[in-house]
Amino acid sequence: MLQVNHVSFSYDKNEIIKKVNFSLEKGKNLAMIGESGCGKSTLLKLIYGLYDVNEGKIFWNNQEVLGPKFHLLPGMSFMKYLAQDFDLMPFITVAENVGKYLSNFYPDEKKKRIAELLEIVEMTEFANIKAKFLSGGQMQRVALARVLALEPEVLLLDEPFSHIDNFRKNSLRRKLFTYLKSKNITTLIATHDSTDVLSFADEVLVMQHGLIVAENSPNELYQNPTSNYVASLFGDVNEIPGYYFDREENQLLYPHQLKIVTNSNLKVIVSNAYFRGNYYLIEANYPEGILYFENENHVESHTILFLSKN
Repeated sequence: MLQVNHVSFSYDKNEIIKKVNFSLEKGKNLAMIGESGCGKSTLLKLIYGLYDVNEGKIFWNNQEVLGPKFHLLPGMSFMKYLAQDFDLMPFITVAENVGKYLSNFYPDEKKKRIAELLEIVEMTEFANIKAKFLSGGQMQRVALARVLALEPEVLLLDEPFSHIDNFRKNSLRRKLFTYLKSKNITTLIATHDSTDVLSFADEVLVMQHGLIVAENSPNELYQNPTSNYVASLFGDVNEIPGYYFDREENQLLYPHQLKIVTNSNLKVIVSNAYFRGNYYLIEANYPEGILYFENENHVESHTILFLSKN
């Protein structure tokens, strides 16, 4: 089990991580989400041992994670950390980069392992290409394969799909997270992409200004967001005064949770319609500002409509 116990960390006098406290069972996938600068990447580096904590302690099972004050080479041997810079060796091949840390004593096993990893990240056809000739997305996939090579107990991923084309990203995510589950590898991923969270995470931490502001399962956080900030991390969200729905508290509603009706308290004037494939995202004005809802058909600007909750 990973335990992060009341950890704080500062750059100079600027406190970046503030009393962060959570635990994660072996084999689980934890996603950390939040706006840029909220502390996600810094927290991953603390868990790996790249920085020394100012307060608190971090444990994997019963072993304390210690930073550069205690290790000549920072980082824990049973963990692997994939940063946003890929650190590949440009003048050797993709296969050689992936096998960099694998033993040469068993060449057949090494070759088989490299082939397996390249298949997972869909880079088999580039095995003999030098890394310097790869695109950013291809380099990121090779870096993913390399951190998997020795099957770490804990894998720390910082925006691992940020450079990868959308058409390939979904397939790669499915392969990668299926593999991690099959190997019972504990995974922490810092991400801005809600798909990483909703489809593959077992647990989610929402961070803001170095604090954990929400923690729950993806389904619970999505269905019952605790604030506009939390809901907005999953996509467009409307915060609509409760009196439009005969409620006291404001209502946090995603666009798909609103529908057009014949009459209601919520009267809007359409300003734009954005085609999204199997639906249109409609932008509309109402007395409190702008809101968004989904509709199967295009709606002309200046159309007056009434909305209700689905």
